[in-house]
Amino acid sequence: MNDSFTTALNTQRATNQWINVLADNMTNIYTPGFKENKVNFQTFLGGAIIDHPLKNQGQGKSTPGTSNENLFFEGSGYFIVRNAEGKVAYTRHGEFTFDSEGVYRAADGDTVQGYILNDKGEIMSGTKSLSADLYQETALKGGALSIPTTNIKLWIDPNNGKFLGKYDEYEIRNDGTIYGKADNGNRSVPLYKIATANFHNPNGLYEISDSKYVETAESGKPVVGRGEIRSGLLEMSNTDFKNNIAEYQQAKVQMELVNALIKSNKELLENAMQLVT
Repeated sequence: MNDSFTTALNTQRATNQWINVLADNMTNIYTPGFKENKVNFQTFLGGAIIDHPLKNQGQGKSTPGTSNENLFFEGSGYFIVRNAEGKVAYTRHGEFTFDSEGVYRAADGDTVQGYILNDKGEIMSGTKSLSADLYQETALKGGALSIPTTNIKLWIDPNNGKFLGKYDEYEIRNDGTIYGKADNGNRSVPLYKIATANFHNPNGLYEISDSKYVETAESGKPVVGRGEIRSGLLEMSNTDFKNNIAEYQQAKVQMELVNALIKSNKELLENAMQLVT
């Protein structure tokens, strides 16, 4: 069995980690897409240790974005993005914009993924189409996501300044469909559907950078995301500031007690050494 000094040192280390997690949560309270970290403790004879922090996957509140290109996903799941090497990742941070070439991109340059639609609004997978009703049914049942995605591109024709050469403007609707609009808005044509994905165990995802995740064996394979997409909004951090402040105060008290215990053990050790010498 470990002595009280070892126990105190282990608890001090765990408490310091706890404080760092809480500080990170509170620092990012206004960071769009940030997910609160939750700490779980394990206990053993030698003191306390922290389990791998879990992400609070709850929905953050919406806030106005900087343009209608920004997206807020109200529901369960993630937007799908792809980096320059072709690797897929998942994010709730919808700070997306169209670049100078009309490619829909995340703030870090990753391309936002979607599906090409036919004029009926059906998803095209090669030469075959998937009806919107079937896609929705698959989502409701938590079905697998097996349709290849593509980059979304709305290039502007330099000859006439129109999107894809024939649309005056575009619109992103709540089901994630991007429409091209012409004839003063009297004609709307479905062009892309923004791809979303969900996971049976979101806590199993691995965070590779701020608010961006990749799948793991623990998370399982992606299934169809469920929810609605709001254009012109962003998702704020879901950090509960009041709760984090309360836990921070508890952590400070715990650290003070542990430090006092370590100090007492040091003094006892010093006294013992003086008696020996």
